[in-house]
Amino acid sequence: MTQLAAPAVDTHCPYCALQCGMRLTGARVEPRQFPTNGGGLCQKGWTSGSLLTSPSRLTTPLVRVDGELRPASWDLALDLIAHKIKALQGAHGADAIAVFGGGGLTNEKSYALGKFARVALGTSQIDYNGRFCMSSAAAAGIRAFGLDRGMPFPVTDLGAADAVLLVGANPAETMPPFIQHLTNAARSGGLIVVDPRRTPTAEQATLHLQPRPGTDLALALGILHAVVADGHLRHDYIAERTTGFDAAWRIAAAWWPERVERVTGVAASDQRRAAAILAAASKAYVLTARGTEQHSRGTDMVGAWINLAMSLGLPGTPGSGFGCLTGQGNGQGGREHGQKADQLPGYRKIDDPAARAHVAGVWGVDPDSLPGPGRSAYELLDALGTENGPKALMVFGSNVIVSAPSAGAVGDRLSSLDFLVVADFVLSETAARADVVLPVTQWAEEDGTMTNLEGRVLLRTKALSAPDGVRSDLEVLRELAIRLGQPEERFPVEPETVFAELRRASAGGVADYAGVTYDRLRAGEALHWPVPSEDHPGTPRVFLDRFNTPDGRARFAAVDHTGPAEPIDDDYPLLATTGRVLQHYQSGAQTRLVEELLNAVPEVFIEIHPDTAERAGLAEGVLARVVSRRGEMKARVRHVSSMRTDTVFLPFHFPGEQRANLLTNPALDPTSRMPEFKVCAVRLEVS
Repeated sequence: MTQLAAPAVDTHCPYCALQCGMRLTGARVEPRQFPTNGGGLCQKGWTSGSLLTSPSRLTTPLVRVDGELRPASWDLALDLIAHKIKALQGAHGADAIAVFGGGGLTNEKSYALGKFARVALGTSQIDYNGRFCMSSAAAAGIRAFGLDRGMPFPVTDLGAADAVLLVGANPAETMPPFIQHLTNAARSGGLIVVDPRRTPTAEQATLHLQPRPGTDLALALGILHAVVADGHLRHDYIAERTTGFDAAWRIAAAWWPERVERVTGVAASDQRRAAAILAAASKAYVLTARGTEQHSRGTDMVGAWINLAMSLGLPGTPGSGFGCLTGQGNGQGGREHGQKADQLPGYRKIDDPAARAHVAGVWGVDPDSLPGPGRSAYELLDALGTENGPKALMVFGSNVIVSAPSAGAVGDRLSSLDFLVVADFVLSETAARADVVLPVTQWAEEDGTMTNLEGRVLLRTKALSAPDGVRSDLEVLRELAIRLGQPEERFPVEPETVFAELRRASAGGVADYAGVTYDRLRAGEALHWPVPSEDHPGTPRVFLDRFNTPDGRARFAAVDHTGPAEPIDDDYPLLATTGRVLQHYQSGAQTRLVEELLNAVPEVFIEIHPDTAERAGLAEGVLARVVSRRGEMKARVRHVSSMRTDTVFLPFHFPGEQRANLLTNPALDPTSRMPEFKVCAVRLEVS
């Protein structure tokens, strides 16, 4: 019998928030023309089809028996989970159960997970790994503009810019197709990159500013000082569209470039040159990313770069602006619809009575039955198994034992739990610790929407069937909710039905999806939220007329430099910073299963200046032991002459004793609750 060929299906890449357009024929990947990627893909995207046929794929539930994970039926696994939830909540209360989500979940799954936690479990203890990604940028954006949309303009707008300042971003490795949008700025001599490392992105820059890790805020103050002192300040824009400049300037006035040079290591002349390049451009953008956001003062750091952008009149100006490069595939949508500790769908605040009433009405429950705000991501993980903390954790789409800061302590907290459940499509390092593992569908096996880095809602279309024995996260949540006493109709499993409910729940909120429909997305409409009605065209460029503040003006932030939470000393004399490499993604649970990617970068490495390595007795290629105040790990030495002599770099994609996050500092930003991933004090030893 002749087998019919698999149809070609237009969809989107499973990795970063660029959400490149691709075409799938079975598991075979081809690029396609789409605004974000212009027909290109990176190495991860090209090889993403390998995940669909990986022999490491989970296809049956696993239940721990006598210390070992063993295959089990779905009914047995789900019944066991429901039984343990009821027993633990009966003994310790609703908050005995915690939920941890992910920035790669579709909007539908993010929404359903938040609803499941608040309605079926009645717990306040829910957060997600996006807290480790975009929370500082989100907090700074809300403080300045009254709204958090990573890029409040289409990514294609960047193509006409003659100046772009990239802060803590390395898209040449993290999202390579993005680089095409910077071509004009680079050719015009206007690409400025702020990064402690000489990354592949920095290699393409006109001007590379290489600050000491943790001093970005001082650098932003120095460039702002140069803007004012050298006559570049946009007085008209500040008077008409902003408030708070005087308070911000009183701080920046004390940070003249020569003083900043002593703190950051960036030459005063380069600070002034950066100010001049941005000021001379007819179209200019300031873009931030994790390098300047993942700090214990990350909200203020981003706020300082926003101040700089506003001093030049960029935000809300056609052809110019300020934005943040979202990391995870649904990092934007994942933080909008309810899996954050303090949020309800539509980017509503969970402690707002009107928001609670609206969402409860959609869900058909009493507003008073909804819990209040819970713990943020690291605080939640750090409370697991403690006297007043959750006794059980349910993880969907995250690998916390690799990705969380102070990962050794997080591993200890997971071990102290009474019960751990992980839903994943591979046996991640976190899943391997679980009492129950649930095999769920992956990106090409289900319909669902994603919201990319520019706030555009995309339809990721099912391209092939999941293996026998695998269920979707939506099915898992529905089956568990029923076992916990919820009516079956309260938790639908069809993604389009869930999205229709999400639309109603988000209606009138900041992130309003009410007018987005699957039919409009199938028809190819470019719908950037807010989209308040089905006849609304969407809002590709917010802030052109006013900012989302009560008076319509953007707010300067009066922020000052204080430095990293953890100083260096004689015992820990170097600064370690972490990041990504081209071939791997996040905790590496997916990309380490792709042979081509793993062969390219099979193990963790540490980049060290040759002089620093010589002082530590570390030759090229040897194993080094890297020690911080929280733990130690081993990494293969790479001598890199462009590194700062006070700084070392580690990628964070690897498990076991190769985990960079065994070192990192869980000191939290007071506003965003972002941990300080990007700088910690370490020493080097011969392994």
